[in-house]
Amino acid sequence: MTSVRTRFAPSPTGFLHLGSARTALFNWAYARRHSGRLVLRMEDTDRERSTPESEAAIVDGLDWLGIDWDEGPLRQSDRRDRHLAAIETLLAQGRAYRCRCTPEEIEERKGRAIERGEKWTYDGRCRGLDLAKDCGPHTVRLRLPESGRLDWDDLVFGESGQDASEIGDRIIRRSNGDPLYHLAVVVDDLEMGISHVIRGADHHANTSFQVAIYRALEREPPKFAHVPLIVGPGGKKLSKRGGDLSVQEYRSRGFLPEAVLNWLIRIGWSHGDQEIFSREEIVGFFDLAPIHRASAQADPAKLDSLNHHYIKTLPRADLLARLHPFLESETGSQVERTPAIEQLVDLLRERSRTLVEMAHLARFLVVEEISYEGKAARKHLRAEIEPALRDLLAQLSGIDPWTPEALEAAFQAVRARHGDLPMGKLAQPVRVAITGTAISPGIFDTLAVLGKRRAAARIANALDYLRRT
Repeated sequence: MTSVRTRFAPSPTGFLHLGSARTALFNWAYARRHSGRLVLRMEDTDRERSTPESEAAIVDGLDWLGIDWDEGPLRQSDRRDRHLAAIETLLAQGRAYRCRCTPEEIEERKGRAIERGEKWTYDGRCRGLDLAKDCGPHTVRLRLPESGRLDWDDLVFGESGQDASEIGDRIIRRSNGDPLYHLAVVVDDLEMGISHVIRGADHHANTSFQVAIYRALEREPPKFAHVPLIVGPGGKKLSKRGGDLSVQEYRSRGFLPEAVLNWLIRIGWSHGDQEIFSREEIVGFFDLAPIHRASAQADPAKLDSLNHHYIKTLPRADLLARLHPFLESETGSQVERTPAIEQLVDLLRERSRTLVEMAHLARFLVVEEISYEGKAARKHLRAEIEPALRDLLAQLSGIDPWTPEALEAAFQAVRARHGDLPMGKLAQPVRVAITGTAISPGIFDTLAVLGKRRAAARIANALDYLRRT
């Protein structure tokens, strides 16, 4: 294979969203698989909507996912002179021409054609006029062949294309002098030596016109691979609820970049039945042929499952470092790393789907005062448990050392003295007393991590709560 050069070319008009992130990943994986290079190019010709803030957000999202690039970020707007020079060349060669038709005139003629039941393409009113630069306000149109196909062999969809007559002579330079996107992207891809254009299927319909531009410039187009668009569960258009979020939003919700990357690579692509992929495996296995042609479904439940997998398998120190900012956000204060937190992280792995959930479950350990969740308190902190809870507090005061095994023995003794009280009838009130919620790791481990002084104080507070209610 000749040298592979791919490009990720987003419009910097917002954050890096799901579909764009997957396109970036596919381009990155293909380039890395073939020891090629990835170019990051900001297609910022939309002057009104493109912003430096959006560009920074896209770069931030790629960095978080670990998608690195070899050249860029380049900006399409910096290459305006190159785009205009290409248009002048096409004009000089007669492969483009100036057009004085106003938008109002075109809309009127288009409307009449539609009324007659005809499909509208530009009718060539100015095609043979040979207008000069001083012809007044004008656009520039590419002179397409009057017949023949504008085809390409798409690496996902196979043979694709249109008859030139179905496209018509389209504009490549606006009346204000700005090059249109289709011209700019062709010139940029040529001059940057892009060998493979991997992009969303929403560009598939534009490709025949871009093929016409390549031919007019007497250059071979790159290989095209159009990736089916992502849909939500049930094939519905993506929404915020269905997964159309920015990469930053996934990060703020407590998802790990490894999980999001793994999720993205499996949306519309597969390698046998494998579900879990390391970065190295993505590079080693990725190719374009297995990309599905049908719309690709993004299942949020799969992301939850993948995130849970990575939370369970990350080394403790790494997981704690990633959890730390979420703990501080949860508590609103600085959180020191302690041996107890390290132990708790291991206890919480199995029951935490996201770092946000883990931080919420760990809150009881890093704050001095807790509040009870209303439903949990009403259900478990009831008057009938007060005698057993008071007995347990007295029993706990004599425990030394403070270990899960000693705590279990204390619970068993109290249960026996209170009519063989079921474990849940004692454990749940204690859980609410020390964490504020009805959910935690095993009660003996949770008490052991919290420590004797704090555990006793919180059970005493629960007894005060019972007296007041």
